[in-house]
Amino acid sequence: MPEGHTLHRLARLHQRQYAGVPVEVTSPQGKFTDASAVDGQVLVKAEAYGKHLFHHYDSAGSVHVHLGLYGTFTEAKLPVLPPVGQVRMRLVGGTHWTDLRGPTRCELLTPDQVDAIKARLGPDPLRRDAKPEQAFERISSSRTSLAALLMDQSVVAGVGNVYRAELLFRHGIAPMLPGRSLDAVRWKEMWADLVTLMRHGVRVGRIDTVADEHLPHVMGRAPREDRHGGEVYVYRRTGQPCLVCGTPVAHKELAGRNLYWCPVCQPE
Repeated sequence: MPEGHTLHRLARLHQRQYAGVPVEVTSPQGKFTDASAVDGQVLVKAEAYGKHLFHHYDSAGSVHVHLGLYGTFTEAKLPVLPPVGQVRMRLVGGTHWTDLRGPTRCELLTPDQVDAIKARLGPDPLRRDAKPEQAFERISSSRTSLAALLMDQSVVAGVGNVYRAELLFRHGIAPMLPGRSLDAVRWKEMWADLVTLMRHGVRVGRIDTVADEHLPHVMGRAPREDRHGGEVYVYRRTGQPCLVCGTPVAHKELAGRNLYWCPVCQPE
């Protein structure tokens, strides 16, 4: 599932390519039945909150997109080509067009419905209005593991499996540490690090978490080959040596998701 940096990257792209002018909105697949309600309307703003993307229109409401596990946008310059595959929504602007396929949600919402979605989300590290103390309030009062809390979108919005694993490693925290055992100073450090990592992800379009001294050309190792891209410490590196101490990276399932950590660098 795409993590928060991907949605913010898409929001910036759509803001740049489509905002401020009337756009053509259709549903070649036919499943986005409200496409006609926004077709020809001015796209006022595209914004992301966590893993949610919103296209706000002049007077017709907002299109809400959640990509889920399989959703993707494909972007291209005009002219428009015939649809390929199951296109849920097609957006055509002045110079570009984009197709949305396979999302979990693609729906037209009222302002109140948009506010309701945002209200149930935790602070988003990529938003200027984020309040990290709200997340800490939830974390510090919970016996649930930090690994689970960081994946809870009502605690922190936009963090997925990669950022979860890498953030805990970078701060030497055992994944199963109860939230209430984390102190405020350490959370402040983790939040600042998360903001930095995710902003980098928006800029480059991938997740990089390793320090300069652990990059492939410095360590004399092969670059990581993975469809997620980027250089990471533990994510999807089960059994491989930790880049810091050499211990095999551990793995287990937690709440149906894969969890990765170094038993030595992240002691119980």
